[in-house]
Amino acid sequence: MNEIDLMFGPARVLGIQQLLCAMLASFVLAMTVATVYRWTYQGLSYSRAFVHTQVLAAIVTSILIMAIGNNLARGLGILGTLAIIRFRTPIRDPRDIIFLFACLAIGIASGAAVFSVAIVGTIFFCLVALYLHSSPFSSMRVYEGLLRFNLPAGSASREIVRDIFGKYCSNAVLVAMREAIQGEAMEFSYQIRLRDPTFHDEMLDELRNIEDITDVNILMHRATVEI
Repeated sequence: MNEIDLMFGPARVLGIQQLLCAMLASFVLAMTVATVYRWTYQGLSYSRAFVHTQVLAAIVTSILIMAIGNNLARGLGILGTLAIIRFRTPIRDPRDIIFLFACLAIGIASGAAVFSVAIVGTIFFCLVALYLHSSPFSSMRVYEGLLRFNLPAGSASREIVRDIFGKYCSNAVLVAMREAIQGEAMEFSYQIRLRDPTFHDEMLDELRNIEDITDVNILMHRATVEI
C-alpha cells in the first residue's frame, strides 16, 4: 500500500476490544482528573455540568482519534466540521480550561492507543494539581479591606485615626472623601491592609471609642469572591 492510500484511503478498522479498551481508559483517567478538580476547586460558581464535560470530552476525543486513524482526508473533514460548530459557553477560570484540555489530551492518547502516555500523564498531572492546591505556592495572604466612617467637618480626630492606623495597619490610603449629613460631617473611605487578621475587632473598638466618630464599618476583601 503506497503513501497516498495510507493518507486518503479508508482508516484501519479497530476491533471491538480495542475500541472498548481505549474508551474505558479515557473514561477512568478522565474521572481521575475530574475528581482531582472537585477536590481542589476553590471558586464559588461550581458547575456539575463542567465536571461531566471533562469526562465526556475525553471519551468523544478518543472516539474522534480512533475514527481518524492515519487518514488525512478524514482528519481534515472532522476539523472542518468542528470549525463550523461554535461553542459559546464562557469559561472564566483559566484553571478550568487546563483541566478540560488535560481531559482532551487523555482522549487523544487513549484513542491513539498510547496508553502509557495517557496513564503516566494523568498521574503526573493530578499529583501536580494536588500539590499546588495544598502548598502555599502562589498564594498571597493579605488582609485588605475598605474602612468607612463619618467625622464632623474640621474635626481634629483624624490625627487619632492616623495613630490607630499606624498601630494596626501596614498600609492605609484615603480613596474617597465626601460630604455627609447635609455638609455637617465628612465621610471618609480608606483602603487598609491589616498587619494581622486578629486586629480587625480591636481596631474597630478603638475607632468607635473616639467621641465624634460615627458609622464605623469595614468591608474585608476576599480573593475568592467572583464579581
